[in-house]
Amino acid sequence: MAHSPVPVTPTDGRVELADDAAIADSRFYNPELAPVPLEKRTWTTYNFFALWMGMAHNIPSYTLAASLIALGMDWVQAFLTITLGNLIVLVPMLLNSHAGTKYGIPFPVFARSFYGVRGANLPALLRAFIACGWFGIQTWVGGEALYVIVGKLVGGGWTNAGAVGGQPWTLWLSFALFWVAQMLIIWRGMDAIRRFENWTAPLVSVGFLILLVYVLVKAGGFGPILSEPSKLGWGQGFWAVFAPSLMAMIAFWSTLSLNMPDFTRFGGSQRKQFWGQILGLPTTMSFIAIVAILTTSGAVSLYGEAIWDPAQLAARFDSPALVVVALVALVLATISANLAANVVSPSYDFSNAAPKRVTFATGGLITGVLGVLIQPWRLISDPHIYIFTWLGFYGGVLASVAGVLIAGYWVVNRTRLALPDLYLENGKYWYTGGWNWRALVATVVGAVIAVGGAYSAPGTGPFPAEGLIPLLKPLYDYSWVAGLIAAFLLYLALAPRTSATPAVTVATN
Repeated sequence: MAHSPVPVTPTDGRVELADDAAIADSRFYNPELAPVPLEKRTWTTYNFFALWMGMAHNIPSYTLAASLIALGMDWVQAFLTITLGNLIVLVPMLLNSHAGTKYGIPFPVFARSFYGVRGANLPALLRAFIACGWFGIQTWVGGEALYVIVGKLVGGGWTNAGAVGGQPWTLWLSFALFWVAQMLIIWRGMDAIRRFENWTAPLVSVGFLILLVYVLVKAGGFGPILSEPSKLGWGQGFWAVFAPSLMAMIAFWSTLSLNMPDFTRFGGSQRKQFWGQILGLPTTMSFIAIVAILTTSGAVSLYGEAIWDPAQLAARFDSPALVVVALVALVLATISANLAANVVSPSYDFSNAAPKRVTFATGGLITGVLGVLIQPWRLISDPHIYIFTWLGFYGGVLASVAGVLIAGYWVVNRTRLALPDLYLENGKYWYTGGWNWRALVATVVGAVIAVGGAYSAPGTGPFPAEGLIPLLKPLYDYSWVAGLIAAFLLYLALAPRTSATPAVTVATN
């Protein structure tokens, strides 16, 4: 008998299409965006745990924790800030992950259900451009590590080369080589990325532990490190830094809280993806956080300053062999994390904008080019810019998208989607010309409430000290929470009260 594109719901609650032939000709369809068949949804709890290990253990994760020490926190304050941020962001991450596992769809297709088949390009491209920024940051710090490695091997002629654009030309060369290496892997496709990750992900733990052990030995054990006092205390000075820092910790993974369906669409069950992430994100980030905090605190004892960049810290070591071993591990693992966390999502997102023309490899190359144009060396040059400007601002914007998705999927639709209509013109999710104005209004208003009051301390960032919109300045320290709650409530207020279309169970023969 002829198959129709009617969802089939097996006993475990996951949904697939009996046959996607009826939607394959749609201009909003391609094989990479199509729902994953049940037989290919094979990821286990361990697979999700390993995914988080590969994504979390990287140099920017290290610098995120170390930057809190540079801002004046002691090790207890920094660890508590990071751990709390990870536990908070895990909530929207798990809520949005559910749709990926249930329907086998990536993030941009999930977003079509609330923003419209065309309107989904707005949140998808917002997410994609942030991924490009992160790709650039990871590539810059990886190139910096490569620069230090070569410098230790060939001597001062490399590290003291003539400056171009304020940096040694050899550093720019290292950045370019690191970029090219990643582009070659991307061009070979998703299978090459997965194979590369299989053997490189654990290496970052080795590299970071080498840094920690070296600092511990030089500093005389944990005593001097743990006794290093907070420069902020526990009074008003600490709380003024804590709030925006907590938002930055949440923002660090707020990108993945949107596009985790890109990965959970391969989940063998809701239970497997749920426990894989519960066990994966908090533990791996806590491990890298405590290593970075202790290592940076030890650097304060040894060198009198908080060196929050592991490549620059390693450059101070006496043993060239130790530096090379540590940084080679970090370079390989950073490539692995960069490809998993910052290429998969924009590849889907750019493909969603032009499904019939943009492939996974093409989307990855677009990511690489934009990652350079965004000038990542400026974003990561100072902890104030890194935390208060970069992380704080985009975290608030993306939080408004998360608010719309959570409100729509869990409250309005009660987890029920009309799966074929996500790919069809003039279907349930076409709304008005492919756009749902309610989601757009909720997102824009939520984003303005979150980041409209963006401010910078004099001389530390691009925003005026009184805030872009002075009335909203107090909310900027809580940008992620403000954006998520505002968009969530506004979308609920605007959403029409109609019953969701349930998935239909059919038998085929």
